[in-house]
Amino acid sequence: MYADQFEIYHGNANPELARKIAHWLGNEPGRAEVFSFANENIFVRILDNVREKDIFLVQPTSRPVNQSIMELLIMIDAFKRASAGRITAVVPYYAYGRSDKKDQPRVPITARLVADMITVAGADRILTMDLHQGQIQGFFNIPVDELTAVHMLSRYFIEKQLQDAVVVTDLGFAKRARAFAELLDAPLAIVEKRRHGNLDKAEVINVIGEVEGRRVIIIDDEIDTAGTLIEITRALEKAGARDIYACATHGVLSDPAVDRISKSNLQEVVITDTIPLPPHKHIPKLKVLSIAPLIGEAIKRIHRGESVGALFSSEVSFTQEMLLWDDALAVAGA
Repeated sequence: MYADQFEIYHGNANPELARKIAHWLGNEPGRAEVFSFANENIFVRILDNVREKDIFLVQPTSRPVNQSIMELLIMIDAFKRASAGRITAVVPYYAYGRSDKKDQPRVPITARLVADMITVAGADRILTMDLHQGQIQGFFNIPVDELTAVHMLSRYFIEKQLQDAVVVTDLGFAKRARAFAELLDAPLAIVEKRRHGNLDKAEVINVIGEVEGRRVIIIDDEIDTAGTLIEITRALEKAGARDIYACATHGVLSDPAVDRISKSNLQEVVITDTIPLPPHKHIPKLKVLSIAPLIGEAIKRIHRGESVGALFSSEVSFTQEMLLWDDALAVAGA
């Protein structure tokens, strides 16, 4: 149906991740001009012939969020008008994911609005990572492949061989956290929290489960300002937790997140590179794992018409390979 090849393209949101994905696939990213004029209008020009090709456009909708979204939409339109065979929007981080329901009077469902815009722009399918809520998949009228970093994160902590570990999460991430806990062969504890209005910080009401004297691993889908993470850390310390680690798929790390993490009693915070981490935010307590091999393998399977879900049926060997590849990259960079 499509030309017997696929191409990786990217906007300005996370070009380094796109290059890593292309490197994993033994390829180079396609050439495109994407920039803003003085009047802030975005210009896109595809510099390669993409007629009937299978195009994978890597563009997380991260900071600056609205510009990243517009770049994504305009690039999709450019590929559509250049007669691309199929356009897959690879959106590792899906912004506005928290606005997935009407939880207050007279508010929008922005996650649905963004999904509609991507579809109308001309995307044929979506490849994404750990949506804030799984039901966001239903906002799209095109196929959605949602990957998860749970297996990679669990493998990282398995290799640490933490004794007496317990996994802690909130109710919103409980289903995926349960899978994470099973992979670590550790019990699961739940943090009950309450958010006041539209503030980025939540109040921890209760810790449900036994954490006293244990090493704790907090897991969530994203870390934004780290306000809630620090509150959970303090609540766990009061409950007698021993060493506290944290991990999340998306390291949004809005100010003052890095400062809060640096000053906290957290041993380590593990995130992935769905969102680029600026050099000034690299601190010793932060560990970044690359999801490029996972996305690269998914791209290969989508192009060939193979099962993406099968990636997670043999996750132990594949996640081990991903971590080794990430370590090799770090050594090469050094």
